[in-house]
Amino acid sequence: MEIQWRKSSKSSNAEDSNCLELARQGDEILMRESDNPNVVIRTTRAKLRAFLGGAKEGEFDDLA
Repeated sequence: MEIQWRKSSKSSNAEDSNCLELARQGDEILMRESDNPNVVIRTTRAKLRAFLGGAKEGEFDDLA
């Protein structure tokens, strides 16, 4: 089965624009950068949910 990668609607489709892409495969969540698609990080839904919650609360704003 082919992996269906998704990216944020806030990501630009410009040629030099790169983004983080996500996909689901079984019980895992896969993440990759569009400019380096061969490197894939695997995590769980629970861990991704915890990270997104922290991001929504501004815990990583100093990194952006």
